[in-house]
Amino acid sequence: QVQLVESGGGLVQAGGSLRLSCAASGRTFSRYTTGWFRQAPGKERELVAAISWSGGSTYYADSVKGRFTISRDIPKNTVYLQMNSLKPEDTAVYYCAATGGVVLTTMQSEYNYWGQGTQVTVSS
Repeated sequence: QVQLVESGGGLVQAGGSLRLSCAASGRTFSRYTTGWFRQAPGKERELVAAISWSGGSTYYADSVKGRFTISRDIPKNTVYLQMNSLKPEDTAVYYCAATGGVVLTTMQSEYNYWGQGTQVTVSS
């Protein structure tokens, strides 16, 4: 089992930055592909970024490419999402999720460990 706890959300003005953290406990987190998903009111949850267990592969949704960066600190069992140039449309609850697959996947159904979510609100 892996337990995930997100932090770092908050209220920021458009153009600002936030860094989300996903701290893991339980089994060896470094062996898990980790993704950041978000869900805005009235919309489906979507994958924003993902990083393979080795950190060698990453994925970004088109809507965040060039603005968001996912990274992992293996000794700290933590995955980060650095979000720059934030826009009002980035407002959502952001969730950290993990899967034991060795290949990075963008399939939400394959992520079997989830955090509780952290709210990000970007004001215009």
